[in-house]
Amino acid sequence: MHKKKFTTIAALLLATLALVFTGCAKNDTITIGSKDFGENIVIGEMLAQLVEAHTDLKVNRKLNLGGTFVNFNAIKNNQIDVYPEYTGTGLSAHLKMDVINDPEESYQVVKEEFAKQFDIIWLGPFGFNNTYTLAVTPEVYEAFGVETYSDLVPYASDLVFGAEHEFFDRQDGFDGLVDLYGISFKGDPMKINASLKYQAIGRGDMDVTNAFATDGPIRQYNLRILEDDLGFFPPYHAAPIVRKEVLDKHPELKDVLNLLEGKLDDATMTELNYLVDVEGKAVEQVAADFLKSLNLV
Repeated sequence: MHKKKFTTIAALLLATLALVFTGCAKNDTITIGSKDFGENIVIGEMLAQLVEAHTDLKVNRKLNLGGTFVNFNAIKNNQIDVYPEYTGTGLSAHLKMDVINDPEESYQVVKEEFAKQFDIIWLGPFGFNNTYTLAVTPEVYEAFGVETYSDLVPYASDLVFGAEHEFFDRQDGFDGLVDLYGISFKGDPMKINASLKYQAIGRGDMDVTNAFATDGPIRQYNLRILEDDLGFFPPYHAAPIVRKEVLDKHPELKDVLNLLEGKLDDATMTELNYLVDVEGKAVEQVAADFLKSLNLV
């Protein structure tokens, strides 16, 4: 009798524990971050929606978290689990390595070194190359006929350069650029928040700025993109990066986050950026519409 009672109690305890642990597994949370500009935010939102649609995991969004170094420190310190990063940024800003102009080699190097040094895994690239570039106003282009960075050199002393604060702290940023090309701009460069940069060049507060090749406001302000004729900037192919510990715990995440692999070419990303940055459409809706168009959600 006592034995039967004990067996029944033990079975109930095991069943209760099973329910508790099952509930914990279903309630596990993945924290997805992003940088503080439209493109990275919309991709972060896409990743979040994919995880919500294809797993039982909850998603904690820390989108628009901050710049490159804020996100990288956050993922290293387990404050976020996933965010979209760029190969050129990984190479130059995080690994402090020299430029590798071959896109596939650049990807393989960051993939291997991040896993080795940081226990962070690079998943499949989205498909677009959002490389840094220089953009000039239509007035500068028409006045001087510049097509390349080198073409700027004779006129730079009359031109004001401006960029977001982070650009002046990066190895693949301002100091390296002007050293390689021997460019000397007018006065001190203008340092401005990334969200205000294009408004500033649109007002004529500056003549030259750094830009990402897929930025929507390039089209809005009719800016002209110059050719990096000495190859200063590396390729910037974007991909999700994930803490290895998280992938080990939730291996299903790999296939889910890789659903965007190869799905975003330069033209598509530029259009999505335009919808968010210029037309002011909600990030959540832009992300959802795109994923639905590919039957991913």
